[in-house]
Amino acid sequence: MSKILIIEDEAAIRRVLTKILTEENKAYQVEEAEDGLAGMEKIKDQDYDLVLCDIKMPKMDGVEVLEATKKIKPEIPMVMISGHGDLDTAVNTMRLGAFDYISKPPDLNRLLNTVRNALDRKNLVVENTRLKKKVSKQYEMIGESEPIAKIKDIIEKVAPTEARVLITGPNGTGKELVAHWLHEKSDRAKGPMVEVNCAAIPSELIESELFGHVKGAFTSANKDRAGKFEAANGGTIFLDEIGDMSLSAQAKVLRALQESRVSRVGSDKDIKVDVRVLAATNKDLKKEIADGKFREDLYHRLAVILIPVPPLNDRRDDIPLLVNHFANKVAGEQGTAVKNFTGKAVEKLQEYDWTGNIRELRNVVERLIILGGSEVSEEDVQLFASK
Repeated sequence: MSKILIIEDEAAIRRVLTKILTEENKAYQVEEAEDGLAGMEKIKDQDYDLVLCDIKMPKMDGVEVLEATKKIKPEIPMVMISGHGDLDTAVNTMRLGAFDYISKPPDLNRLLNTVRNALDRKNLVVENTRLKKKVSKQYEMIGESEPIAKIKDIIEKVAPTEARVLITGPNGTGKELVAHWLHEKSDRAKGPMVEVNCAAIPSELIESELFGHVKGAFTSANKDRAGKFEAANGGTIFLDEIGDMSLSAQAKVLRALQESRVSRVGSDKDIKVDVRVLAATNKDLKKEIADGKFREDLYHRLAVILIPVPPLNDRRDDIPLLVNHFANKVAGEQGTAVKNFTGKAVEKLQEYDWTGNIRELRNVVERLIILGGSEVSEEDVQLFASK
């Protein structure tokens, strides 16, 4: 069912257009508005697949309707209706984002072709948006257990917003995957995703890494350098292992979150940044706050949404799916045939204590594929996967 809005101040033209469209296709649901203001109210309140809009109208003309619609719902194709004297204006509306224009009185074939093409274009835009929001295979989250289903549900709700997210959980559970899902399903997916492992950067360099520095700020600062926050402008920054960040760097991150501004090390100049911040930690940050190692105000800024990622031992039902996923992945990387795991072998893996979580399971699967038989058996698991 395609929903079409006709905005036209001449009742006769409205009636003709409605009759043509409804007779052409019973799936067209046509609504009418008698002027630009009434049309805009309908566009704000409802989602249309196509808008046919007259150019010359009282209260609000077609060009104003076009510009206003493109600001709030740019995906809606607009077809402008022009009188004989409006041709130049009609052509100009194409530059402003109109899909096409038709002249009065409307030519039947041209009208129907234009409507069909515009609706096809809308469907393509919607499909393209949906595909872009599909998470790439590299960051696929495997599992159907209740804990993973809950995480996926939270991601669907949170990703389209600008809310900051704190992802918690032990090492190797897949906190990075959650961050990538949040980015790729957000409106910032076209922008960069910049990852920073706060634990891997020495405390004396973390500020320079995050916020950049100017030439001469310290001994090895030979030239000006932008930081990760600037690199992530228009996208997402993922601060992994944020619990390992120094207190002085925490203060600067807090300012970046409060004011959307950063300053490079050695400079007083503020740089405006438009960045969504995601953070992850394997530490109990409330304990770190009590011990004076983490700022409470920063915690509350980051933990707008909390996503705890469970250890593998709490989602053993997902192990068969994960084993199959990693077996396919390893075979693809090594250019070999996919090895099957017997049911008993998988059951044996489900019994193990996975202290290293998903990361450990992936390594064990690769080891079993390399060292096991043509089909990985329970005996192979006992021989090569034992702790």
